[in-house]
Amino acid sequence: MNILLIGYGKMGQTIAGLAVGRGHAIVGIVDHAASGSRIADFTPAQVDVAIEFTHPEAAFGNVAACLRQGLPLVCGSTGWLHHLEEAEALVAETNGALFYASNYSVGVNLFFHFNEYIAAKMHQFAAGYDVQVREIHHVHKVDQPSGTALTAAQGILANFPAKTSWRNAPAQSPGELTILSERQGEVVGTHEVRYTSSADTIELRHEAHSREGFALGALLAAEWLPGRHGVFGMKELLGL
Repeated sequence: MNILLIGYGKMGQTIAGLAVGRGHAIVGIVDHAASGSRIADFTPAQVDVAIEFTHPEAAFGNVAACLRQGLPLVCGSTGWLHHLEEAEALVAETNGALFYASNYSVGVNLFFHFNEYIAAKMHQFAAGYDVQVREIHHVHKVDQPSGTALTAAQGILANFPAKTSWRNAPAQSPGELTILSERQGEVVGTHEVRYTSSADTIELRHEAHSREGFALGALLAAEWLPGRHGVFGMKELLGL
């Protein structure tokens, strides 16, 4: 498979190494540090799929450029979802393919699945519990809260009706879900959902030890996407 990498930071470099090990070819790199390469320089005849991990400010422009160029795209950038409806409209207009996940780790997506199940059960059976989300990342991470924390929060809001909105700070009303964001050293990514009552505490936690889990998930998505049309995510890939 021929892959175009958009963004060549730590994630892009990890993906490149794993891709070659899985028998794929990196046919181009579009990056602010690259020598003038642009998405428009590549066509579907050269590229089977593009993988994008950049910054919130650049992500939607890259998504739009790939769709207009006819390139199936796996996007891992977070912090741009206020443009998601525009992206979905562009997918329909171009009959394109967009795969988006706030986190590509298979383990994290099982975490999302269990989070929704636990939230529904806590609503059904457990009175007197409050819930909060905590995320810890390296000091270089730009967006806050993380896209993974937001996905976890959305899973709670959809299944635990006592919470109707979220705040990236301690909640100011019972209906708000607290998301606590911390930036520490070179932490790859830790996410916790904690239910607390006067009697006990129940905690669901995912701690990443390296970027390889994220990179492998992105490659699995890239291998799955070509030939499909529409907007997809990890639930479709994993059958969750």
